Amino acid sequence: MNAFTAPEIPWSLLSPALIVLLAAVAGVLVEAFVPARVRRPVQVTLGLAAPAAALVAVAALWSGVASDGGTAVVGGSIIVDGPTLVLQGTIALLALLSVLVVADRTDTGEDAFAPSAAAVPSSDYEELARRRGLQQTEVYPLLLFAVGGMLIFPAAGDLLTLFVALEVLSLPLYLLTGMARRRRLLSQEAAMKYFLLGAFASAIMLFGIGLLYGYSGSLRYSEIADQALQVTGVDGLLLVGAVLVLAGLLFKVGAVPFHTWTPDVYQGAPTPITGFMAACTKVAAFGALLRFVYVVLPDLEWDLSVVLWTVAIATMVVGTVAALVQTDVKRILAYSSIAHAGFILTGIVALDESAIPAVLFYLLAYGAATIGAFGIVWLVRERSAGSGDEPGPVLGEATRLSQWTGLGRTNPLLAVTFALFLLSFAGIPLTAGFIGKFAVFSAAVEGGAWPLAVVGVLSSAAAAFFYVRIIVLMFFGGAGDGADEVTGGAAATVADEPVEAPRPAGTTATATLVEKATATTTTVVGSEGFAVVAIAVCAVLTVVLGIVPSPVLDLVGDVAQLLP
Repeated sequence: MNAFTAPEIPWSLLSPALIVLLAAVAGVLVEAFVPARVRRPVQVTLGLAAPAAALVAVAALWSGVASDGGTAVVGGSIIVDGPTLVLQGTIALLALLSVLVVADRTDTGEDAFAPSAAAVPSSDYEELARRRGLQQTEVYPLLLFAVGGMLIFPAAGDLLTLFVALEVLSLPLYLLTGMARRRRLLSQEAAMKYFLLGAFASAIMLFGIGLLYGYSGSLRYSEIADQALQVTGVDGLLLVGAVLVLAGLLFKVGAVPFHTWTPDVYQGAPTPITGFMAACTKVAAFGALLRFVYVVLPDLEWDLSVVLWTVAIATMVVGTVAALVQTDVKRILAYSSIAHAGFILTGIVALDESAIPAVLFYLLAYGAATIGAFGIVWLVRERSAGSGDEPGPVLGEATRLSQWTGLGRTNPLLAVTFALFLLSFAGIPLTAGFIGKFAVFSAAVEGGAWPLAVVGVLSSAAAAFFYVRIIVLMFFGGAGDGADEVTGGAAATVADEPVEAPRPAGTTATATLVEKATATTTTVVGSEGFAVVAIAVCAVLTVVLGIVPSPVLDLVGDVAQLLP
């Protein structure tokens, strides 16, 4: 009888993810045992401390990994190498900034989340919860569980760990998407769409994992790659399995044709959660995609290049063209994220070593601008017209383009900061976005994928139109420039209670209803300041990475070597 030998696990190498996951478990216990009056401060402290500690843990591991190139732990299930630490550090930093926006409350004391997410929208119970000031502090442990999954996702060295990390990061996001305080039905619809499509994508990926295991007899990336070098009679299993796993990963990055969930979910989710998803999920998913493509698929380049090229071109073109016709700011940013997914794919598809640091830098630059942009959207609100000199109550986010008219005159600092993020998205020089695009397109050219770089440059030029359109609207727009009637700089009409239209005498009664319109103005709400801090940090990162990118590029380039 053989004795059981306990595996030796270097826990310190797993510390970034372990810190966040343990903090998430502690957050669940806080919900159970901490009194309600102090629950929020405790959860916010945990939510900020966990990613900050994970960032410190990444810094502590950096020198060791930089010297020895990294190592495989837990039997090869987790790969701790240079790209893993760069991605984990980026996720931890962006998560820390996201928690600041999530924790922010307006000067009315309201956050972005429903007082009782389980309540039926517009029900008496929901109104009672709102009047009593209930808060959904469960948001913070859910957020930390998602971050924990994101930290493991790009470090996965086998397909089983990849799938488990995918579910750990996805399930909390499905819940968080449906917890918006305003527009509850739209939020719940977005959560349902995200859950159903995410479940299908997970099933497709799981089917692909099964085929790859059937082909190679292993779940390890390196062993599947070694088996791919052998000539067998079941190569079809390898190709189909690889395509199905790619489909699951491309769903998470929002690439065409797996992008249809993105605009609806981005629009319906609470705005701070939208920023968190757009930045952190994309970093984690592209990290996992980068490792899978560069470790498993190099020997299948000729077989899968047509698929990857088609996806990259379609993603850039569809994201750009669809954004041109949008009139909602959150949907514009959603289609912008789809286009950016295509830009990043140009670097990955090139299969050139120079693409790895380029993609890693691009993800940091894009993530910082994204969190800052959605943080500003969170602060720009509708205000209903009051009586006399008294302003009306503050409503939900002002997301229609017409409502942003004149924002540069009423709130110049906020508008200038938002313009900075838009210029970074457009890839204008002296912003981080320009350096990121230049790096990935250069890598594509070096890897022989110059047609992708040409399409990327043309798409970037076309995308500049809708970014500049918003900037012009904020600083130079006047009444009549938007789709809605503008009142007080940026206004819209909101449906009030319906009233029955008068009918001539002697006619048959009908059920014609006419919406009674109430004018609203656009305002920038005051807050506790957490979101302002996050926006400021994102703006500084966008400028610094655009002006002096060399230190970051050199730091990333020194460790940008994937272990098999």
